Amino acid sequence: MKYDHSFHVSLKVLLKDKIGKILALQMPDGSSMDGYFDFPGGRIGDDEVNKPFLEIIERELSEEIGDKVKYILSPRPVSYSIHSYDSKKYAKRVDILCLFFEAEYIKGKIEISSEHKNFSWLELKDENVDKYFIKGPLEGAKNYLNIKRTETK
Repeated sequence: MKYDHSFHVSLKVLLKDKIGKILALQMPDGSSMDGYFDFPGGRIGDDEVNKPFLEIIERELSEEIGDKVKYILSPRPVSYSIHSYDSKKYAKRVDILCLFFEAEYIKGKIEISSEHKNFSWLELKDENVDKYFIKGPLEGAKNYLNIKRTETK
């Protein structure tokens, strides 16, 4: 079977609590990232191509972690990743460019959607990212740590 190619852009958020831990959403059983975590956020919809990124992120976070969560979102990307996978849903190879934004968690109960099975606040370190993430989220987390390290020098 020959797969068509599809390219998507996804906007992800590194939502940090007061002590610097980052919200991670556990992927459901049977997904392509089963057993690992992802960051809140998602793909830009066909009807959102001309919308501001921050508006798209607001929609995605409301869908994935609930509309009661308050946060302060930084308007500039802090990391990036690109990965591919064979999608059963779309019946083709999908390439995804992810842009990662930082946000400060203020308050509100996290209420995850059916897209995920649980959530955790994780301390991202070079020593542990491989344990929690694969594919695009892993590359994004590693790039984020590298960028943060170079910014503090």
